[in-house]
Amino acid sequence: MSNSPLPVLVAGAGPSGLVAALTLLRNNIPVRIIEKEPIHRIGQRGPGIFPRSLELFHFLEVPEVDAVSKPIPLIQAYKPNSVEPLKSYPMSPYTEPTPAFPIFNPKMIGQQTLEAILRSHLEKQGCFVELGSELRSFEQNDDRVVAHIIKKQGDEEVTETIEASFLIGTDGARGNSLLYISFGRLEISHVDDAGVTRKQLGLSFLGETRDDLHLVMGDIRLAGKGIDRVHWHQFGEMNHSMLMLRPTDEFGEDGFQYMVLSPNSQIDLAKLATDKDALFQTMRDFTGTEIEFKELIWVSEFRPNIRMVDNFGKDRVFVAGDAAHVHSPTGGQGLNSSVQDAFNLSWKLSLVYKGISPASLLSTYTTERIPVIAEMLNLTTVLLNKTVGRTEATAESAFERGQRLYMLGVNYRFSPIVVDEFSDAGPVDAYGLIQNGVLIAGDRAPDAPKLVSNNGNHTRLFNIFRPAHHTVLVFAPDTASVTPIISALGRYAPDIVRPVVVLPSTAARSPNSTDTTTLVDEGGYAYGGYLVKNGETRVVIVRPDGVVGAIVAGEHGVKKYFDLVFAL
Repeated sequence: MSNSPLPVLVAGAGPSGLVAALTLLRNNIPVRIIEKEPIHRIGQRGPGIFPRSLELFHFLEVPEVDAVSKPIPLIQAYKPNSVEPLKSYPMSPYTEPTPAFPIFNPKMIGQQTLEAILRSHLEKQGCFVELGSELRSFEQNDDRVVAHIIKKQGDEEVTETIEASFLIGTDGARGNSLLYISFGRLEISHVDDAGVTRKQLGLSFLGETRDDLHLVMGDIRLAGKGIDRVHWHQFGEMNHSMLMLRPTDEFGEDGFQYMVLSPNSQIDLAKLATDKDALFQTMRDFTGTEIEFKELIWVSEFRPNIRMVDNFGKDRVFVAGDAAHVHSPTGGQGLNSSVQDAFNLSWKLSLVYKGISPASLLSTYTTERIPVIAEMLNLTTVLLNKTVGRTEATAESAFERGQRLYMLGVNYRFSPIVVDEFSDAGPVDAYGLIQNGVLIAGDRAPDAPKLVSNNGNHTRLFNIFRPAHHTVLVFAPDTASVTPIISALGRYAPDIVRPVVVLPSTAARSPNSTDTTTLVDEGGYAYGGYLVKNGETRVVIVRPDGVVGAIVAGEHGVKKYFDLVFAL
């Protein structure tokens, strides 16, 4: 494929497109990423970021996401039309992290902020989002995709043809009408139907459109008597009509993300989306207090679709994120699922482009993600039904975000490219719960701190896992026991397979005769988390996306796994 002028074109610069581009760049795969909008999107949008996604950003070496994001505040409900508190409750009760799960609590970061952070990492590698560049059509043949792009330059449109080995469509499903309002100025930008990649591939978009949840959301700067910046404020009744105000400092010390919903159409939400005075008056009515409105930054009118594709790609063209699935915002799974799509696809695409893996590896993107997304749609729809009153529920139960939504139990045990010689347990739900004391190939790989190298440096497994290589953890009672396994791994290039010997704290500290990284498990967390018995030799292969690809006894199992993934 070296004759291709561009390895990968990414169409769409939302979170999934940015993560796809960054993962590819971390694998030394050149990328172009285009975005049809002339300016970067504004707005908090879906701000929930769950633990599995925070782990992803750690592997991608984007520490700012965890540093900038904030804990989810307590929700505080009020008596009708007042700021007199009625009760407080957590959306997500705090869970104490553990060595295996060092990131165990959801956080919040606006999508506008997240995208800016990701763009900054792309730019450090010389990749810049090309704004005002729209994918109009494409065709593909045996060795490349030919994409036809329209670039806006002032009032003119310029056509460009881009030839790439692969195309990733993260160009969404369907745009909403967006309003950008600042006092004295009103701009209306209507985003037409997107999803060019999905539509031209002819992928079915199965599901339903729900008209029983209609909401208006956006960002605003305001100061209200009795409206503090500690709580997530809830005014009104969930199954009737409600205003939510969440404080955020991402666009000012007086910033809030707001949401107005009215399942029974008691409020004319379409009017609120186009008439700022009507929106302001509705907020006054809900709160019953004095409010100084400073700036209305962003407005979106929203009705949920619950749909997913029947296949995540064909040949050299793939879809991810909203181009592949849309759903209710309840549960905050959209952005998180989208970036996990991109991560799953991009490490595989990197290996195929380099000629290390066969093209058939790319079919496992669909195989692994469809069960996860299907179950995610079911979970978020259950929460939607609670929210709109189809299922009897309290506000607490409708807004509760249990550990299942943290994605730490999401697994690929059913995948055709996992190997487990130690367990014959059957599959569990793809969106399974965390199962303490259980580790099967296809599960999320646990972290382990207090690992010490021979030169005395301390590290953790999460600092070793990276999207550009498989990590082969060789657990053994001593260095002599690992020789056949390390020798077998010598057939794989060190930049794609990284062996790491993990010895128990009781092992003799003899110098390693090879260049293989050797760590002593001083805290016992690696042996405990990976269920390795005293005196046992066990090999655990961790994929570039932080998933356990194989749990095997020795070199034969290692070869069996890599024969599934590589074309060597």
